[in-house]
Amino acid sequence: MATHKIAVIAGDGIGKEVVPAGIEVIEAAGRRFGIDFQWTAFDWSCERFAKTGEMMPKDGLDQLRPFDSIFLGAVGWPGVPDHVSLWGLLIPIRRGFDQYANVRPVRLFEGVQCPLAGRKPGEIDFYVVRENTEGEYSAAGGRMFEGTDREFVVQEAVFTRQGVDRILKYAFDMARTRQRKHVTSATKSNGIIHTMPFWDERFAAMKERYSDVTTDQFHIDILTAHFVRNPHWFDVVVGSNLFGDILSDLGPAVVGSIGIAPSGNINPERAHPSMFEPVHGSAPDIAGKGIANPIGQVWSGAMMLEHLGHKEAADAVVRAIAVVLAGGGPKTPDLGGNGGTRDLTRAIVEAVKAA
Repeated sequence: MATHKIAVIAGDGIGKEVVPAGIEVIEAAGRRFGIDFQWTAFDWSCERFAKTGEMMPKDGLDQLRPFDSIFLGAVGWPGVPDHVSLWGLLIPIRRGFDQYANVRPVRLFEGVQCPLAGRKPGEIDFYVVRENTEGEYSAAGGRMFEGTDREFVVQEAVFTRQGVDRILKYAFDMARTRQRKHVTSATKSNGIIHTMPFWDERFAAMKERYSDVTTDQFHIDILTAHFVRNPHWFDVVVGSNLFGDILSDLGPAVVGSIGIAPSGNINPERAHPSMFEPVHGSAPDIAGKGIANPIGQVWSGAMMLEHLGHKEAADAVVRAIAVVLAGGGPKTPDLGGNGGTRDLTRAIVEAVKAA
C-alpha cells in the first residue's frame, strides 16, 4: 500500500470547514484504491498571527520540506491586511518551494447552473496555467515620502527568461496531453511596453518547438470578454502571475460557482512538495455557518492524488463530484441549494465508493 505524508494547513474561515471535508473524501478514495495517508496539521493562520505576530514560524519551510504534499484550506481574515497574510504564508511557500506552475481547471458540470445563456456541460472545459513565482507579484519597489504631497510608490514587475520559458513549456506540455492540443497566451503588449513584448517573444519561440500544438493569443482585456462570450474556444490558457490570477477566478465564475474551483501550486521537477488549495478564499461572511461548498477543496485533493501518481483515484473523485452534481443530490447555497457542507461531503464520499 502506498503511503503519503501530507501537511495540512486549514488556515482561516471556511478553510477549517472544507479541509476536513476534503480529507474525508480523499480518505475514502484511499481506502478504495489502496492508498494510505499520514496527515499532519499546522495551525498557521491569521488567528496565529494575532497571537504571535507571525503567520507561520520562521522555520516553517523546513517543517514542511519532508512532506509529499501540502493540503491548504484558505488564508485571510478581517483585521489582518491581505498583503500581510499573503506574504506571511502563501507566497513564502510558493516561492520557497519553487511552485512556479499554478494550475486551475475550469469545467461546466451537469447540474450546475451556468450564468451564460445556452451553455451546456461539455462545452466549457479548459485549464488556466498561471506563472506563480515572479511577474507582477514581485517584492521589488517601495514607498517614499509617505504622508506628504511628495509621496510616491514604485512597483516593479520581474520577468526572467527562465521563469517565462518554464511556465510556457508547462502549458504546451499540458496541451499535448489533451484532445484539442491548443494553447492561448494572455498578453498586453500594446500597453505594457517591456515585459509583455518579451512574453510574446518567448511564446513565439516556444510554439516553434511544438508543431503539433495550435496557438493563439489575446490582450488581457479582450480575453476576459472572450471568457464570457466564447469560453468554448479555450483548452489551455497561459498567463503571467497577475493575468493568470484574474483569469483563473473569472473562469470558475462563468461555469457557475467559484466554490467548486480547485488549484495546484506545482513544482514540476518534484524537488519540493507541491501545494493544493481551493480558489475561493476564507469567505468570512459564511464562516461557521456550515454551508461552505467543499467541492473546491475536494477537487484540489483529486489534483493532489494525480500529482502523487494516483490518477485512477483522482479520476474517481472527479467522477464522484460530477455524479453528485448531476444527480439531484444536496447542493450548497452558492449552487442554488439549501444543503450544508456535511450533506454534500457525505454524498461525494458515497459516490467515491461507487465511482
